[in-house]
Amino acid sequence: MIEILPDKCDFCGCCVGVCPEDAIELKEAEISIIDERCTNCSKCIWSCPIEVIVFNKEGILIDQFKSVKSV
Repeated sequence: MIEILPDKCDFCGCCVGVCPEDAIELKEAEISIIDERCTNCSKCIWSCPIEVIVFNKEGILIDQFKSVKSV
């Protein structure tokens, strides 16, 4: 599952523009993933210039450089 760390996001919208499923919603100072639309393609992860989008698989966060962080 793709997750956005909202406390670190600067709301630039880079991720919104690359999402092929229109699964990222950006409203002023609020951003969210629409889980029903997201196919976990990871395009948003690679597009984020400040690394605030992560892949979360059962409590393991994987950032855009593929390092693993336990949560």
